[in-house]
Amino acid sequence: MTARPANAHQARLLRLLRDGGAHSRAQLGEEVDLSRSKLAVEVDRLLETGLVVADGLAASRGGRRSHNIRLAPHLRFLGVDIGATSVDVAVTNAELEVLGHITQPMDVREGPVAVFEQVLDMAEKLKASGLAEGFDGAGIGVPGPVRFPEGIPVAPPIMPGWDGFPVREALSQELGCPVMVDNDVNLMAMGEQHAGVARTARDFLCVKIGTGIGCGIVVGSTVYRGTTGSAGDIGHIQVEPDGLPCACGNQGCLEAHFSGSALARDAEQVAREGRSAELAARLEASGRLSAADVAAAASGGDTAALELIRRGGRHTGQVIAGLVSFFNPGLVVIGGGVTGLGHTLLAAIRTQVYRQSLPLATGNLPIVLGELGPAAGVIGGARLISDHLFSPA
Repeated sequence: MTARPANAHQARLLRLLRDGGAHSRAQLGEEVDLSRSKLAVEVDRLLETGLVVADGLAASRGGRRSHNIRLAPHLRFLGVDIGATSVDVAVTNAELEVLGHITQPMDVREGPVAVFEQVLDMAEKLKASGLAEGFDGAGIGVPGPVRFPEGIPVAPPIMPGWDGFPVREALSQELGCPVMVDNDVNLMAMGEQHAGVARTARDFLCVKIGTGIGCGIVVGSTVYRGTTGSAGDIGHIQVEPDGLPCACGNQGCLEAHFSGSALARDAEQVAREGRSAELAARLEASGRLSAADVAAAASGGDTAALELIRRGGRHTGQVIAGLVSFFNPGLVVIGGGVTGLGHTLLAAIRTQVYRQSLPLATGNLPIVLGELGPAAGVIGGARLISDHLFSPA
């Protein structure tokens, strides 16, 4: 993708076509504050760039029928969501519809070189399947703090070897296209906003509970990253003053008390102490436990597993309640791998938030599970790079 919008009007038109699909010129005119002649000039200029194409005749509204306008069908974006234990790679069209999606296990602790070799191999598989000849841009999510303008992770607690690695620059060279990098939970928020449960929300929080815990903050339909890009790092808010040591070096952090890895650790302790026959049997069979084992035991009515989930939900709800009191969002979305724990976790979080926050903030506050699952991050990655490319150069 060599062309870029020449001004804010063209950028607005491109994003309208991305988010709403094909529009007639009349429909575009209803969405943007431009005179008819000025709109015609900007649309014609976009047609000349090849970023948009005419797409059949629009429905008649009286008088001469015009053509629909849509984004060029050849445009392809790559969305990459790197987690602590897996990676998702997907290719989308310009309207962010997922054309192909691959998920593979991966350990982020192997370091950026090994991880990106795997990502590039997955991207090549998508190309080889005929879904894309190349990529016009790529959006990458990583599970740690990112200095956003440069696309560089900064001291990520669960990503040894990644501090200061030039992710944006390195992948741009390998893929041969522009690359943007962000924290993975921001991409989840963008994905749910584009195609999931947050489609109609302007101000919301998206909490991702996986190996770590983070929060995407959306204000006025735009992700808020803070001054340096570390906004939303709620996993390191203290929930127990003299609590467990955390990977960040502090004590009592939410992430140390409830996350995928913390839940597995606590479940193994419960199993070894003989407080759950179901968890003990699973531990003996596989040698280790995971959040999925806790979810399975809880679904069978195991009281110890249910209490682990409820305790984690209370800790998480304690932090979210503080965020709700401070930010007053219109929606809270809960996503990530640990959401396999389902409505037991959701109920515990809701109970804590509704109990702890003021009624004015919670009286009409939905707290819901995300709709998109692993697709949220890759759609968010495609949204991230398209936001960049659909801005004036």
